[in-house]
Amino acid sequence: MILNLYQVDAFASKVFEGNPAAVCLLQEWLSDKILQQIALENNLSETAFFLEQENGFRLRWFTPEAEVDLCGHATLATAHVLFSHLNYEKDEILFHSNSGTLTVRQDGDLLKMNFPASFAKKVEPPKKLIEALGVEPEMVFRDVDYMVILNNEQQVKKVDPNYFMLNDVKTRGVIVTAPGKEVDFVSRFFAPAVGVNEDPVTGSAHTMLAPYWSERLGKKDLTARQISKRGGNVFCTLKGERVEISGKAKTYLVGQIEI
Repeated sequence: MILNLYQVDAFASKVFEGNPAAVCLLQEWLSDKILQQIALENNLSETAFFLEQENGFRLRWFTPEAEVDLCGHATLATAHVLFSHLNYEKDEILFHSNSGTLTVRQDGDLLKMNFPASFAKKVEPPKKLIEALGVEPEMVFRDVDYMVILNNEQQVKKVDPNYFMLNDVKTRGVIVTAPGKEVDFVSRFFAPAVGVNEDPVTGSAHTMLAPYWSERLGKKDLTARQISKRGGNVFCTLKGERVEISGKAKTYLVGQIEI
């Protein structure tokens, strides 16, 4: 079987920045085992698989180790493939996922994703989390991920986690965030539990980040930068119970795989 495969740098204005994702168009669903093997072979933080269905597309995401219920950058990458390579002509794409219905629309060179907002609750963090990060946070919040609030951008840059210890913390991932110097807020995202020590740019993390910073800063429209080694810019708008997460994307590779 021959499948078309695209590699896209999401939340990037040029190649070699942002977060790379593989995007694979299917003619029919393959077994979960094969999907997981393809994701492992790609060895990127996420591989998106999608299949056209009535009223949109079914979309699933796999890290090299596991399927996840929501992935922002691979959703952005999939929309980019549809708009830029597969001649998708409607203004808006409807994706059906394990996290419900997601929409992506094109606005100039920006792709705007509409995701459910995550209103995290303040918690007392486990001791192992703080030890693994080696920081003293202002506050810690919890939903699907932990969100650790630091004082400033420099502290976020300096975080050097003990991934072995962090892997023992019961969570999908850990967000570290602080006010930004040139943007409203900066962040980093660590997820060794799903095979990604540090994710370059994490769209789904901004479903937690945007509501928090919107309330703290008193504004609905937010500019953000994930300050990983590759880095990437994210634009967020809080819309009630939803978050619009926007970014650019660039194609790095178009090819085929044979299985």
